[in-house]
Amino acid sequence: MEAPIPDAKCKWSGEVTRRSDALDLEGDVFTQDDPRRIARSLKRSAERSRRRKSNPYRSAMSMLTFYINRAGRNLPEARRRTLEAAKHSLRRLFHRA
Repeated sequence: MEAPIPDAKCKWSGEVTRRSDALDLEGDVFTQDDPRRIARSLKRSAERSRRRKSNPYRSAMSMLTFYINRAGRNLPEARRRTLEAAKHSLRRLFHRA
């Protein structure tokens, strides 16, 4: 008999994005369709956070990368493209190459 599949609310990765010690994310930040809005939201969250362990750019990029990696194969290609574009926008917002 197979073990029951845990509901999405029970997954630890979802809990991290909701209650991260590094950043207080704005609601539904990763579901937005505009990569620039995602990047601006992450930048705001990273700059406001006093609990982060590294600089704002690194914290914001880490959270975005974490979300993409945890979604894995379940992330639709269009959503992945949007989130990858958000990485480029985040680099530009922080004046990185």
